[in-house]
This record gives sequence, C-alpha cells and structure tokens, in this order.
Amino acid sequence: MPLRCFLPWLLCFTMDLAFGATGYVRHVQCTLSQRTALCSGSKLSSVPVDLPGSTEELQLNNNSIKQLKNSCLVGYPHLRVLSLVSNGMEVIETEVFVHSRHVENLSLADNSLYLAYQQTGEALSALSQLKVLDLSGNGLAEDMVPFLLQNMTSLEYLSLSRNILLRLDQTIFHHLYQLKELNLERNQLFEIEEGAFDNLQKLQRLNMAFNNLPCLVGFQLTKLVVLNASHNAIEWFISNQDVEDTFHLETLDLRDNKLIFFPFLPSRSYLQNLLLSGNKVSFYQHLAYNSSSNWTTTVQFYNLNSNMSTVTASLWDESLHGDMSSLDLLDLSVNQVTYLPHGFFSQMPNLSRLKLGTNCLETFSLTSEGMSSSLYELDVSNNKLTVLQVNQSSLDMLGNLEHLNLSLNNLQKLPRRLFASLPNLSVVDLSRNKVAICSLEEQSAGTEYSDCVVLRNISSLRQLYLRDCSLGQLPSMAFEGTPLTHLELSGNTGVIIKEDSMTGISQTLKYLGLGGIHSLNVDFSQFVCLHSLDISANSLSLLPDSLLRLSLRWLDLHDNHLQTIPVSQAQILSYSINTLFLGGNPFNCCQLDWLRTFEEANTVIIEDLASLTCFTDLGREQRLSIRGLDMCGGVDEESSWWYVLLLLPAFLSLLGVAIIFFVTFRPNQLPREIKRRCWRPTPY
Repeated sequence: MPLRCFLPWLLCFTMDLAFGATGYVRHVQCTLSQRTALCSGSKLSSVPVDLPGSTEELQLNNNSIKQLKNSCLVGYPHLRVLSLVSNGMEVIETEVFVHSRHVENLSLADNSLYLAYQQTGEALSALSQLKVLDLSGNGLAEDMVPFLLQNMTSLEYLSLSRNILLRLDQTIFHHLYQLKELNLERNQLFEIEEGAFDNLQKLQRLNMAFNNLPCLVGFQLTKLVVLNASHNAIEWFISNQDVEDTFHLETLDLRDNKLIFFPFLPSRSYLQNLLLSGNKVSFYQHLAYNSSSNWTTTVQFYNLNSNMSTVTASLWDESLHGDMSSLDLLDLSVNQVTYLPHGFFSQMPNLSRLKLGTNCLETFSLTSEGMSSSLYELDVSNNKLTVLQVNQSSLDMLGNLEHLNLSLNNLQKLPRRLFASLPNLSVVDLSRNKVAICSLEEQSAGTEYSDCVVLRNISSLRQLYLRDCSLGQLPSMAFEGTPLTHLELSGNTGVIIKEDSMTGISQTLKYLGLGGIHSLNVDFSQFVCLHSLDISANSLSLLPDSLLRLSLRWLDLHDNHLQTIPVSQAQILSYSINTLFLGGNPFNCCQLDWLRTFEEANTVIIEDLASLTCFTDLGREQRLSIRGLDMCGGVDEESSWWYVLLLLPAFLSLLGVAIIFFVTFRPNQLPREIKRRCWRPTPY
C-alpha cells in the first residue's frame, strides 16, 4: 500500500498520543490540555467534531450553539464533563447522549430549554451515571421539571436556581434518591406541599433563598446539614416535634425574612449556626405580667403535629424552642428584641459568638443570664443601653471574650475596670457613647461604676474604637501598658491630646484615626510603626512636617483646605504611600505638579481621583486633571494667556494697515471682485 495512504491514520494517531500525554495542544478554536478541551467564547455555532476521541471534559460556554443534534457527540464516547453555559440553547435532540452515556457532570445553565423541555428530558434520561446537573436560568416552570428529572436516580447535585418555579409538589423530586445538594435560589416559590422532599433521604444542603415563602412548618429533614431560607417572607419556622431522630442540621439561615417569633427548633439537633438577622423577632413573656391589657399568655400552633391537631403553648416555652446546646453562633441583629427571657443563654453552653446589634435593648445583664464561658465575640451595638450590668463572677466567666462591641448606645457609666478584668480582650468598640478615659487619679478611686474607664495595663488589647465619644481630653499616659495597634479617635471635636497622652503606644501603633478633631497638634514622628493615618476634615492647609518622617502606606486627607501639595512633600510621600484620599480639598488648577509626581511614581493610588476637582484663577471649579499644568504653564511659569494678550494688539494693528493699503492703492480691485462673485443671473 502506498505511503500516502497511511498519512491520515498516522496524523490522527500522533494527535491522540500528544493529547493523552501531559502536553498542551492548540486547536483551531479550542485549547487542548490533557483530556480537556476548552472551547469557551470561541463563537462556535455547533459542537466541534474534530477533537480527539479520548476527550473527557468539554467546555463550550459562551458560544452560540442553539441546539445539540443527535450526532454531535458521537466521536466522544469517553466524555464525563460537558458544560454549555450561556449558549442561547433551545433544543437538545433525544439521542444526543446515546453514545456518551458516561457523562457525570452536565451544566446547561443560562439557556432557553423551556422551549423544548420534553425533548430535553428524553435526552437526559439516557444519562444513567449523571451526578451533577445545572439547569439554572432556563425559564423552567414547576410542570416542566418532572420531565427533565425523570429516572435520574444517580443525581447528587441539582441546581434549578433563577427559574420561575412557583410551588413544589410530591412529584417534582420523586426519583432523586441519591441527591445530596439542591439549589432552588431566586425562583418565585410561595408554596411547598407536604411530602415534597420525602424521597430526598440523603439531602444535606438545601438553598431556597430569595423566594416568596411565607412559612416553613413541619420541618423534618433529619439528614439536612445546611438550610438556607434567607430573603423570603417567612413569618414562622416550626420543626416537627414528633420526630424522634436527631437532626443533623448545623446551619439554619433565616436572615431577612419576617419572623415574629424565635424559631421552633428540633428537639434534638446538632445546630451550630443560627442566623436570624433582619427579621421582626421579639419576646413576649412580659405580656403575661401586664394585667392592664387583654393580651393572652398563650398562642396556638395549627397543624404542628402529624395528626393535624393544634398545640397551645406559653409564649416562651423552652420545650418548643428546641435544642440549642450545640449552638456556636447566634445572630439576632436587626430585629425588635426589647429584652431577653430569663435563662435564655443557659440553653447555649457552647455559644462563642453572640450578635444582638440594632435591636431595642434598654438593659443588658451579664450577671444572671448563664452566659457561656466559651463566648468569644459579643456585639450589642446600636441599641438603647444606658447601663451594662456586670459583676466579678460574670467577668470571670467571660475569660475567653476577645471582641466586644458596645458602640451606638447611650452608655454613660461602666465599671471602671471592666476591660482590664477581661484577660483576652483584643478588640473594643465604644464609639458614640459618652464614656471618658480615666486619669491616674480617677483610676485609683473606689467607685464601681463611673463615667470613665481604665485603659491602662491591658496587655491583650490591640484595637480600640472611640469615635464620636465627646472626649474632652486624653489624660497623660492614657494607654500605658496597653500595646494598641489600632486607635480610632475621629469625631471627637476639640479633644485635647497632651504631649504624653500616647506615650505608651508610640512603639506599637499601626493605625491612628484623628479625622475631624480640629485640634491637630500631634507629633507624628513618635509613632515609628504607623502605616495608616486618617487626618481628614481637620481644615489643614499644609501637611504637618512630622508626618513626612513616617513610612505611611495609607493616608486619608479628604475634606481639608489643601490648595496644593509642595512637590518636595509629594516626592517624600510617594516613596511609601500606596493608598491616598484627597476628595473635598479646594486644589488650585495651576498648582498640580504634585499630581504629576504621584502619577510618575506609579505606586500611589488616589482612590477618589475620579471625583477630585480644582479651582481656576477665575474661581471656576472643574474636574482635576494633569492637563491643567499645560494650560497654566506650570506652577512657577507665567500663564501662556499673557503672551496671547500681548500679541493681540500688534496683530490687529497689522491687519488694519493691510486693509488701508488695499483700499488706498488698489481701489478698483474691490468692486470688480464684488461684481465677479455677486453679479450673476438669477434663475426664475
């Protein structure tokens, strides 16, 4: 046989050999590596047919493949992963996967499969080994889904997000016995029939966020580990109290709903994370003691049990609220909690993070609530607290507390040595309270509660926020023995910072916030480790010389009175500065050499550059641009407009002389020219 007859075979063999090895081959429209073909964004209108037959993964995202024809995958019998996201696909013919039955991962997201869903369902039924299926964003309604999922008994992951499902019935997931994760996010669900999830005995993760569900009642998915039902309209969450098995639920996400009551959790569970922020949760036990009103002390829950009977329970019943003994995180922020029932925290012996910010708490007690000794983070910010009730025994229980947020309250008195009594305290936020810092004399006073707190000799404290606390002055050695790295004092207008106020932190401080204090008489050169500084809104017209001795990486100068920055200062700053804020300063458009310096350094990012403006000599405000230097001729040069004004009279004089000469010495030329141009026959 002639040699030329072997050439096609030899070429094909060579390509398969190279593709199967660890090499990297460039196809005309695809990138081939190992047994993967990357053909995304290649403007394809059909599946390539000339790829190696050993291909196991085929990525065809962001093309224009409107349909999958029966023969398009015949040459890829080993295909395991196929992705066709965002192709505008409308039709998948019924025998497409007959020769590619080993596909395990199929992504068909963001197409238009609703147009021929019955054909698509018949094609998918051939994939007996399919484990992952993504049908997101295909305009699917609930009556279409059963056709697409028929006989998919091997499926482990399914995404139906961003479709138009309205309700779930008992047939929709009937054959998905192996399903472990289900994503129903961003549909229009408002109803889930009883038994809709009964066949999903292995389901571990369920996402139903961003729907219209009004309630979740009779919850009994014992194998579920994560349930995300956030961003719905849920008013009630009630688990099935008759289930004797222990629930495996670890994370329950009910954020941004309309919950009125604290959820009724399983009686036995491993729940660790309970997320309830952005609801209307409150407690109503106090109504039982309000004899002047007609409030009842009980509430009826309908259809709570399997026999469809009703249950009448007191407004706070520990047996109905379930098992919280494993709870690690409780997020009750942004609700309507006015108080916490007695013994509430005693049910949570392992609680490490408690978030109660943005509620209506007027008092908060750490004395008799049985607070967990594991507590690591406590946030009671943005409430109405005037007093924080603490005693020594409760402080001993909080030995592991590291983050304490008391900001945005009305606290005016605290135990003097509150923070000094917490051995692991690392971050404290007291912003927007009227609590001062104790001087050395006040520190030795014996009053338990005071309008100042001791911040000396707290060896664990690293970050302290005192924004808008109406501080009058910082006493001498205010932070001695406390190795702060982050100190926020912004918003304390007129605060007096003594020369030795920060003696104890000059060697450790890395961030310092002094925005809007209007009394900036600080020697910055003492802070040898400082890399971030906020001195915004301080009416500065010049930068402090001591600031230039630091190696700052982040500097906020917005809302000052800077008209320019001397080039010498800009050069020094450009050596270390990475991030700079300059908005709200009245810069001079003709003194922008500092901007050129920062741009040439190529390391300084002015975060608000797009919004910066400057003022011209005529007082007109315009967007700041380095081109202003060319218009103004630089900072030290005269403006080019002066030369224009000087030359204009000479030019006009020469023009006048030329006109006089023309009229005097060639008087006949002008009439002839007028006749030539204007005296022409007029057509009628």
